[in-house]
Amino acid sequence: MRKKIVTTLGILLIFCICLITLYDNNKKENNLTKVSVAEVAHSIFYAPQYVAISEGFFEDFGIEIELSLANGADKVTAAVLSGDVDIGFSGSEATI
Repeated sequence: MRKKIVTTLGILLIFCICLITLYDNNKKENNLTKVSVAEVAHSIFYAPQYVAISEGFFEDFGIEIELSLANGADKVTAAVLSGDVDIGFSGSEATI
């Protein structure tokens, strides 16, 4: 009799832990700040950024990155100025 009670309480405890874990995971996903980034071209110089996005390092800090490609520095600058993106990566040709 005592063994059944201990087993039932153990299963109930495991079930409660699973529910709490699922609730916390859903809560974290909903609190992400969305940041849109435009880059002029896919480049090896942005490799650390690509790794950080794919490994979820930004999500650990509550940031969701939306990466887009804008062909040309003029299009990156226009996207930043119009408010379509928050951050734009381009070379020095954008200022010339």
